[in-house]
Amino acid sequence: GRVSVSGKIIDAHSSCGNGVAWWLEKQSPTRSSIISEGTVDLGKSTQLNSVELNVAQGDHVFLAVYAREASHVCDLTEIVLTIREVKESGRRWDLASDIASDVTVGNPHSDSYGNRDVWSFVKGAAKDRPAGSNTSNGESILSRWRSAASMPKGERDAAELASQLQKLLVGMPPTDKADPNRVLYDRLVSFSGPLLRDIDAAKLSKPLEESRFGLPKQRFGNHPAGKPVDPNTLVVSTDQVLELRLPAALFRDYQFVVDGKLDAGSDAAAVQLQVLSHVPGDLAWDASLPVVANAEGQKRFLAGIAEFRRIFPPNICYPHIIPLDEVVCLKTFHREDEPLRSLFLDETQTAELERLWNEHRFITKFPIVENEYLPLFIGFVTQDQPKELVQFFEDKRPEFQSWADEFETEFDLAAPKQMELLFDFASRAYRRPLLASESRSLETLYRTLREKGTDHEDAFRSLISRVLMSPSFLLQLEQANGTETGPANDWQIASRMSFFLWGSIPDDELLNVAASGKLSDTKVLAKQTQRMLKDDRVRSLAMEFGTQWLGVRGFDQYKDKNEKLFPAFDSALRTAMHEESIQIFRHLFQNNGPVADLVDADYTFLNETLAKHYGIAGIVGPDWRRVDDVQKHGRGGILGLASVQTKQAGASRTSPILRGNWVVETLLGERLPQPPPNVPQLPESEIGNGGLTMREITRRHVSAPQCASCHQRIDPFGLALEAYDPIGRRRDKDLGGLVIDASAKLADGTEFDDINGLRQYLVTHKKTTII
Repeated sequence: GRVSVSGKIIDAHSSCGNGVAWWLEKQSPTRSSIISEGTVDLGKSTQLNSVELNVAQGDHVFLAVYAREASHVCDLTEIVLTIREVKESGRRWDLASDIASDVTVGNPHSDSYGNRDVWSFVKGAAKDRPAGSNTSNGESILSRWRSAASMPKGERDAAELASQLQKLLVGMPPTDKADPNRVLYDRLVSFSGPLLRDIDAAKLSKPLEESRFGLPKQRFGNHPAGKPVDPNTLVVSTDQVLELRLPAALFRDYQFVVDGKLDAGSDAAAVQLQVLSHVPGDLAWDASLPVVANAEGQKRFLAGIAEFRRIFPPNICYPHIIPLDEVVCLKTFHREDEPLRSLFLDETQTAELERLWNEHRFITKFPIVENEYLPLFIGFVTQDQPKELVQFFEDKRPEFQSWADEFETEFDLAAPKQMELLFDFASRAYRRPLLASESRSLETLYRTLREKGTDHEDAFRSLISRVLMSPSFLLQLEQANGTETGPANDWQIASRMSFFLWGSIPDDELLNVAASGKLSDTKVLAKQTQRMLKDDRVRSLAMEFGTQWLGVRGFDQYKDKNEKLFPAFDSALRTAMHEESIQIFRHLFQNNGPVADLVDADYTFLNETLAKHYGIAGIVGPDWRRVDDVQKHGRGGILGLASVQTKQAGASRTSPILRGNWVVETLLGERLPQPPPNVPQLPESEIGNGGLTMREITRRHVSAPQCASCHQRIDPFGLALEAYDPIGRRRDKDLGGLVIDASAKLADGTEFDDINGLRQYLVTHKKTTII
């Protein structure tokens, strides 16, 4: 009759494994059909939707639950399965209720109606579902044919599907490997598949001479030295590569095995044999591969291994102390560096290693931690164990307690020294000696916290927080001596110098000089200034003063450019542009360079990335170096910086107004009035402006009388830099293909051309202003 099948698959182990897989199948004496299938994620469940089937005597409804992706770790599955007759007052078979009372008895099991041999359980090695069944992304032809063949009046559909299946197997397989029919094809044409597994492939093969597979028959039975050899044996000399083809589809899921041995009369003592799926490069000795050796070769090989063992003792490979797959551990850390110390480290290095281990022990407090672990560990490992083992671990308790007590004493004795170091830390943070009231305040806070039950470590952290939140650390506080002005004291001078030159607190030498009271001496002050300028920390001055003055501070994060027009303006190029600006100021500060070099320098600093951007050849690698004679490339000084040229331009075009305004306000220090309201916007791009260049568009833009007075002062300077595109590259034409005109004429009639003309004007007519 007709029955309805429903149920549920539940992964009952929610904290381990990868879930399970399943399929539901109807089996009859002549055919089988996959009803449904799927997977159950970790700790989740899947509902078997009710499906109706026609069944006859001898049919089976088969539910298979198996290891998902061949991983059976922690598989524990709850199954609900119900089969019900589809008719009024139909019988109902429920798996759980039917077999609950006799599940341990064994097969077969009766149903609740007294019928014998109704339920059976089978088990076996994990395997995939039958070939051709439903897949996760669709149905194969074979699966649909099976379904059609099992249904009443499905003969016509089954015949059509059988024809399609035949065309699939004799034609080319689908190219998509995820296609259900491609999965079916690969399974059926496999030598181990249901179609070919019982076929003797040797009876179907062509004679070897006519085949494109394997090796020619003539290669066998010949000895390189002319000695007699069995006709089925292949003898080759060492250091050779033999290439042969095999039918992949036929031997799929099988291993290709070759037996090899040394010839009795060979001069070689040991050889290695490999089977690869590609042609190897150099035939090098691989210590991970097996070695085939004669008696002499074996003797030499074992002697070499023994010598290796002598140098590297076996205890370098100790068994794991910590069970890696368990939660409960006894030992927190284990040292395995004895071979390192005895074979490689000198006394100084060994002492440093011991110091690091002592710090590690002090910070992690592992003697205390292990003593706390011990009771849990004993309870875990001694379950159902002999009393002798339990007693063995119980006897360890005093030893672990002693280690913990010794560490507690050591930890407490370190507290006074740590407090002294904290006062030193506070003094460095405040850039001056601590006041007596400040020391007392920190001590009082510490005692108060400890009296309230706070442990030493948390109380110490609170003191550090107090120091770092103090205005004396966060601010540059300078106490005035009464109401009258007067010179700064030595501590104040030290802070002013370090924050100005380094952007950070004074170092030990500067603090020591301040403590001596000599820093206010002009000669000592000059000497310390020169020392600090030579230090690499002067990079902070180059960044915080130099690049901030130019308006390119943080340029490495500047992204306001049209990515389609300027794909080269990436992170590496931005970083390089930014670094060039820093390097120029660092060089001037550390070498007491002339201020005129800011404008007239014939050198800059480049790495390969920026040199390529500038079109300067011969610079290879990421390292920064000074490059001379760069004015011929339009570089040198701050006018030639791509960072400045890029920042003072639009996203898709140049801006003579922005660049000219930068020269007037930043370089010459002149202040300009704010532009009037409702100024018309310039086009966003250099392309598609009716054949007008940015020079011509700017001239039209500033024709209004209220704008002309300022633009006559700034625009000529910006027009002289028009030979640089929006990301600072030299160019002859703009993005619209129009020829660049970089000439300029000032209001007083002075004319110059391009960056070199602008540079010459500044150093001759504005030298006193710049310097």
